[in-house]
Amino acid sequence: MFTALRPTAIFLIIICSLAFSLLGGCGSNTVRVCNATGCCGPADLCVAPRYLFADGLNGQISSFSINADGTLGSPTSISGPTQSLGMAALSNQFLFASNPVIMSGGAIDAWSINLGSGALTPVNGSPFIIGPFSLASGLAVNQSAQVLYAADAGKIDALQIGATGALTTLLGSPFPAGTGLYVTVDPQDRFAFSSDSTPPGNVWAFTADSTGALTAVTGSPFAADPNSTTSTNPSQIVVDSTGSFVFVALTATNQVAAFSIAPSTGVLTAVQGSPFPAGKGPLGLTTVNNLLYVANSMDGTVSGYIINSTTGVLTAAQGSPFPIPAGALTTDIPGALLYASSAQGMLVFSIDVTTGALTQMGSPVASAGATVLRYIQ
Repeated sequence: MFTALRPTAIFLIIICSLAFSLLGGCGSNTVRVCNATGCCGPADLCVAPRYLFADGLNGQISSFSINADGTLGSPTSISGPTQSLGMAALSNQFLFASNPVIMSGGAIDAWSINLGSGALTPVNGSPFIIGPFSLASGLAVNQSAQVLYAADAGKIDALQIGATGALTTLLGSPFPAGTGLYVTVDPQDRFAFSSDSTPPGNVWAFTADSTGALTAVTGSPFAADPNSTTSTNPSQIVVDSTGSFVFVALTATNQVAAFSIAPSTGVLTAVQGSPFPAGKGPLGLTTVNNLLYVANSMDGTVSGYIINSTTGVLTAAQGSPFPIPAGALTTDIPGALLYASSAQGMLVFSIDVTTGALTQMGSPVASAGATVLRYIQ
């Protein structure tokens, strides 16, 4: 039985075939990364170029090429923000990083991405100043509307992404929100969600129209823990790959809150049993397929969970918590690999897609500690 090939796959086959005819191939049944130099044969399994970008507190953006097996090559670095808390991308064209410490106000740095080499070229006009007394932090992209959202002091800034990657303020922006540092968008670009650290802690929910403009959902904000009277300090926030559930790290109480999303309205309802226990100081989050991983900043572990696809209830993954002293986390698109920044360097783990168990691949790759990571393919 044959299945239709995606346009991307057809394109890669053509590129690999041309490379083979011109270069003589590179051996049969070999997994190769198709890049600017080619080197794939008809019998080879060709993989599109993939990169991991890292940003943190050292004033640099690091670019790691990803080998065919998912391990990392040595990074190259260029100047970037000194204290970034957010990184996002429009497809695989443009990369954005928050830049909260600028004399004239918070800003967003922007680069175009060369998929052949992973090189970043600053977008003309970058950094883009949001305004005085702003604090650009977490970032998220509405791919459909081509709008970048930035969590700010008591608001969410919305910026239209132009054809060159330049940013302009969207009509109606900024949109009022609570005091939080992180924002996320569901995979269908219907809703945006932001954490609110105003005691005892909340989650804001917004609908996004076709332009990317935001409207607060009825009942928003929603209590991160309806039974708590003390501060939970919600921090990083993510939506699962199906767009059904929202998860937010509660740093002050060492927990993860889970909500189901009403698909027609965006109203949030706490999942039964939420919030769920995590390690000490949960902060970094990433989710892929039916798995959620949380970096616990105060005890050097990563908590892994299996997400019930019907209820959103979290169950500990096999071997969780994992002894991984991670800061920022991200995964590849298929959900086979987890990348983690640590004091040891950049780490790579294979993911058992059934149990959620993690197995380290290779040795750490030297890298300055990163606060945000972004996978590009």
